[in-house]
Amino acid sequence: MQNNITYTQEVFEGKPVIMIRFKYDPRLVDEVKKIPGSKWIQKLKCWYVPDTQENRLLFEMPDSVEPSSDGLEQKAEAPMRELMKVDEVNKPALNALMESMILKGYSKNTQRTYYYEFAQFLYILGKYDAKKMDEEKIRSYFLYCAEELQMKGGQINSRYSAVKFYYEQVLGRRKFFIDLPRPKMPSQLPKHISTRDVKKLFDAVTNTKHALMLKLCYGMGLRVSEIVNLKVKDIDSGNMQVLIEQAKGKKDRYVNLPESILEDLRNYYKEFRPVKYLFEGQSGGKYSIRSVQYIFKGAMTKAKINKDVGIHGLRHSFATHLLENGTDISFIQSLLGHNDIKTTMKYVKVAQKNLKNIKSPLDCL
Repeated sequence: MQNNITYTQEVFEGKPVIMIRFKYDPRLVDEVKKIPGSKWIQKLKCWYVPDTQENRLLFEMPDSVEPSSDGLEQKAEAPMRELMKVDEVNKPALNALMESMILKGYSKNTQRTYYYEFAQFLYILGKYDAKKMDEEKIRSYFLYCAEELQMKGGQINSRYSAVKFYYEQVLGRRKFFIDLPRPKMPSQLPKHISTRDVKKLFDAVTNTKHALMLKLCYGMGLRVSEIVNLKVKDIDSGNMQVLIEQAKGKKDRYVNLPESILEDLRNYYKEFRPVKYLFEGQSGGKYSIRSVQYIFKGAMTKAKINKDVGIHGLRHSFATHLLENGTDISFIQSLLGHNDIKTTMKYVKVAQKNLKNIKSPLDCL
C-alpha cells in the first residue's frame, strides 16, 4: 500500500484536532472509523479525530510539540498501515497482547503504545510466526532497530517493553529477556525555572482560568494530566487538601491546597460555575492536555522567559523549590506520588542552594 498519510494538528470549530488525509482506500477508512470521535469533514475532504494524548500516541506524534503557524504536519511512519500489513499468522498474537493488557488493567496509553510497537515488530517478521522467535533472533531484531533504523533509546525501550510483555506475560516465557540488555538512557536533570521566573510567568497571564491552572500546576506539583482531570468534588477547602484521583500508576494521593490560592479558587468557581471538572471547555467536558500546554507556552513567551521548558517544568520547579526551602525529601516523594525515593532524589542534584553560594576563585582575584 503506497498511500501517503499525513497527520496535521489543527483547530477546527474551536477544538484542537488531528486532521488525517490520505488517498481513498476502504481499508484505511475502516481503520479510521474505529478511532473514538473520528469524523469525516466533507468540505475539507479529510477525517479528523480529537487531539488527545492517546491519539498522538497512535499517530506517533509528540505530546508536547507546538504546531507551526501553518499547522504541524508529520509524515506517517504509519502505524495504521503497519497494523494492516501484519500477516494473518501473527494477528492472533496481536489480539492476545491486547487481551492480556486489558485483563491486567494496563492504562489506555500503555495499551495503545504496546499495541502499535508490537504491531511494527510483527510487520517486520512478515509470515514468520512470532511464537517461533528465539532469543538470538530477537537480539538481531533490536540490533536492526539500533543500527539500521537508527531508533533512539527511548523508542527502542518502548518497543522492547512491548515485545518483552508478549513473550513473558502472554506466552509465559519467564526470564526470556534476561540476557538482552536494554539501551542505556541518557541521564537528564529535571528542567525547572527559578522562583523569580515563576512569578513573572504568573504576572503575564491575565485570563482567570488560565492563571489558576498554572498556579495549581506549580503550587501542588501536578502533572498536566492531573490538572485536566481535577474534579470539583476533589477540592476539600475545609481540610485544605486536594484528592488526585487515579493518577499515574492508577494511584490516588492527597496534596496540600495552597492557602494563597483559596480566594482565587472561590472567585473562579463563582464566575465559571464548573459542573464536573474544575476546568471545563466552552462546550463542557474537561480541558484537553494540549490546550493547557498552549496556555503555558504562550505565558512563557509573554513573560519573555527564554528557556526550553515544558509545562512539566512547573512540577519540577515545585519539587526543587521545596527542597531548597528545607522540606524533607520523603514528604516531597509523597506529594509527587513517586513509588521509589530514587525518582525523587534526582531533585537533590538540581536543588543545591548551598553550592550556589560558593564563589569561584576567579571572583576572589
